[in-house]
Amino acid sequence: MKKLSKVQLKQQAAVLEAVTALEQQALEALPGTVQCWFSMEYEAFPGSLIVRLQFSSQLYLDAAQPQLLLWQKKLSALLLKKGVVLKDMRKHLVFTLSGPDD
Repeated sequence: MKKLSKVQLKQQAAVLEAVTALEQQALEALPGTVQCWFSMEYEAFPGSLIVRLQFSSQLYLDAAQPQLLLWQKKLSALLLKKGVVLKDMRKHLVFTLSGPDD
């Protein structure tokens, strides 16, 4: 894997801070939340950013699904504070049962 540039490291740090803040909010507000994680391609950032909020069971996932838009807005606001503008916030956050290793 090639080494990340200074700009890419800065992008990664900003996203990590925003995702960590979102995870803390979700752990307090959404029952069944396990963790929050992200993936992205640095060459296509921020369009390639996908943040996943993982739930422990289908029951919790189904209960949280109606709130997805609210959480997408929260992610967008957190990233905006870090200087990252998302064109379409609905493409960047999904609720899932899958973990980062699945």
